[in-house]
Amino acid sequence: MTATSIFLFFIPVLGLLLIFFNLIFSNNTPYAEKNSVFECGYHSFTGQNRTQFNISFFIFALLFLLFDLEILLIYPYVVSAYSNTLYGLLVMLIFFFLLTLGFVYELGKNALNIQSKQINFTKYLD
Repeated sequence: MTATSIFLFFIPVLGLLLIFFNLIFSNNTPYAEKNSVFECGYHSFTGQNRTQFNISFFIFALLFLLFDLEILLIYPYVVSAYSNTLYGLLVMLIFFFLLTLGFVYELGKNALNIQSKQINFTKYLD
C-alpha cells in the first residue's frame, strides 16, 4: 500500500469513528429554548437587536479582504519566481503601486480612524 491509499482509507475511517464516538458519548438534552427557531436558542432582549453599526468596521473588513486577496494574487508570481521575466516584475510592481495608492487614499481620507467610546485614562496617569 502506498501512503496515498493509506490516507484515503485512514481519513474517512477516522472521521466516521469520531462521529460515532460523538453520537455515543455526547449529552443530548434538548429543551424548548434549544429547539426554538431563533439563533443560538436565546430570545433577544429589547434593544439588543438591530443596533446601529459603525461603518468603519465594514471599511476595515473590506481592506482586510483586499489585502488578503493581494497575497493570493501574488502567490503564482512567487511560485514561478525562477521563470519570471522583467515583464512579470513590472506587472507585480504596477499591482503593488495601485494597491499602495488606494491605501494612501484611505489614510488621507481618515477612513481608518475609528472613534472610540472608551475613556482615555492616559491623561490621568501623569
